Amino acid sequence: MATQLTSDIFTFLNQLKANNNRDWFNDHKKEFKGIQKEVKNFYEMLFSKLKMHDEVDNLKIFRIYRDVRFSKNKDPYKTHFGGSFHRKKPELRGGYYLHLSPNNESFIATGFWEPNKDDLNRIRREFEMDASEMRDLLADTKFKSVWGDLQGDELKTAPRDFEKDHPNIDLIRKKQYIFIKKYTDKEVLSDNFLDDVDKSFQMIRPYFDYMSDVLTTNLNGESVI
Repeated sequence: MATQLTSDIFTFLNQLKANNNRDWFNDHKKEFKGIQKEVKNFYEMLFSKLKMHDEVDNLKIFRIYRDVRFSKNKDPYKTHFGGSFHRKKPELRGGYYLHLSPNNESFIATGFWEPNKDDLNRIRREFEMDASEMRDLLADTKFKSVWGDLQGDELKTAPRDFEKDHPNIDLIRKKQYIFIKKYTDKEVLSDNFLDDVDKSFQMIRPYFDYMSDVLTTNLNGESVI
């Protein structure tokens, strides 16, 4: 099984972007099936690598078909491939995501995209009490060289029942706690892309270990699972 992606993937996605309609897609269905198989194989190889150093129990590759029922954009097809890797829950938290898109728009992402209400409140309460461990993680030079700064949507002000001038309000007002690493087309098509993605995901583990500990305990450090 080839471990390197081919440029055919990006060529097809660019053509689909220029011809995003059912007639064109149906005429190129055989070509799509070949591309889809190559992409699926790559995701499955990454899944196997992740399982060597983490308890990852599920891979979900998202379908190319868009749900246009509630969208102003009525294009029937996505012009990228995406897949997520699910960590064993409830004891392990966080997730991995790989996004393949042409024109230097590929990226990997990890962290907490949509924490539920209880998890979000628990994270915020932790930072309200003490964010020193999180600050140390975010300031680590080696970690930052791979993942950069913490990202995610946030409130303009403090959440309800939190002080607006709290010293950790920058962390408390966030609604997402994610990291993103971008790749050029050349990097995606290189022979070391698979290993680079895997090593980057390994680098996130201290963050996952910390957040998993937070989300499986109460503020007194007692297990809630």
